[in-house]
Amino acid sequence: MAENVRVTFQEELDQLEASLQEEGSHVLRALRGAMNALSHRDLELADEVIAFDDDVDRLYVQIEEEIQSLLARQTPVAGDLRLVLAMLHINLHLERMADYCVTIAKLTKLVADVEPDPALLQSLEEMGERAEEMIRVALDSFASRDLAGAESLVDLDELIDRSNRRFVERVVELVAEPELREWVLRMVLVSRTLERIGDHAVDIGEQTAYLLTAEFREFTDASHPGEQT
Repeated sequence: MAENVRVTFQEELDQLEASLQEEGSHVLRALRGAMNALSHRDLELADEVIAFDDDVDRLYVQIEEEIQSLLARQTPVAGDLRLVLAMLHINLHLERMADYCVTIAKLTKLVADVEPDPALLQSLEEMGERAEEMIRVALDSFASRDLAGAESLVDLDELIDRSNRRFVERVVELVAEPELREWVLRMVLVSRTLERIGDHAVDIGEQTAYLLTAEFREFTDASHPGEQT
């Protein structure tokens, strides 16, 4: 009997992980959509990204409720408990990432009638590509229990930071131009949002490390302790 209970528990854990990966796929789709909407000033696509967030939210709530139910019925210990807690945190990080994609879509809608600065837009597109790569690495590292992969997120985060520094240099040149000022200021928020998505990917990497080592440590200051997320 105990063995049957254990099999059921493992199946529940496997299903939760599958749901998390599905949520991660939703976030990647939302980010890609948000960045395409920004690049092409596509209002219809921006609206789709905003509406799609409801699907992510439903999955987030479903995963949270399943984790709560599992904890109420089972008494996981050691590695299993770390896995459940890691999934609880990763679920939240993914939901926050999806919210940031909505933010990008909403900012895009506010300035869709302005012709963008090509260099600034290119920097943002680079940041979007880096953020997407970080999400993939974070999810793959968790799925394969790959500590080295999780730790590599620190270097990937630095690439986003470099793109952001180029972005800031260009902002300083453009902010004095009246016809571009509002667009530039909105894009500063987009840049910050993409940085935060990268930070949440690093946080997921930290959860993977916690799962594998039983010790929680911050890879860098990327998670910005104490900051509102």
